[in-house]
Amino acid sequence: MHLQFPNHSWSKAATALTALPALLMGMAHSANSAIAIPAAEGQLAQANTVVPASSIQQSTLYLNNDRAYSYNLEVEEGVTVGGRYLPPGVEIVGQYEPAEGGLRYDADAFILNGRSYPLNATSPVIEDVKDPRDTSTGSIAEDAGIGAAAGAILGEVFGDAGAGEIIGGAAAGAAAGNVTADRVVVIEPDQRINLY
Repeated sequence: MHLQFPNHSWSKAATALTALPALLMGMAHSANSAIAIPAAEGQLAQANTVVPASSIQQSTLYLNNDRAYSYNLEVEEGVTVGGRYLPPGVEIVGQYEPAEGGLRYDADAFILNGRSYPLNATSPVIEDVKDPRDTSTGSIAEDAGIGAAAGAILGEVFGDAGAGEIIGGAAAGAAAGNVTADRVVVIEPDQRINLY
């Protein structure tokens, strides 16, 4: 038995076959766009370039501006870096390095779930200041006392130690203590250190 199909049936079949790849591609595209990849809980929608951190130390640090110090930081606010979410409290490993005008923090890695991951981030310069421990009222009073004693001794050596010499020595001692105070970088426990 020989079956015959009208010419217009072959034409419709050919058109349907030609359209099939485009139809399948469209279905695949729709399926892919409909698939949502679940994000980790709390994960930010876009990667941030700033890692907000602070010192992990619970006491104030007084760091000289001419040497490196290895201290760790912790993430202050959740942030996504290189596709990985860092929740608050994640530890950042790095060191404070000398820089013009103070110190800069250079991060090497962060520790997440017991594993270490590389992190290449740096803070702006944290500026040095006169050491507040040397310019405090107590320290200045101590320097003034030393200066007053020196004024009294010089007064005795070169003549009578009058009130002028003693007061002058005290003022000189206080001024010298304030001027010669070392410069340090002070890091408070809650101080924000942004890493870029």
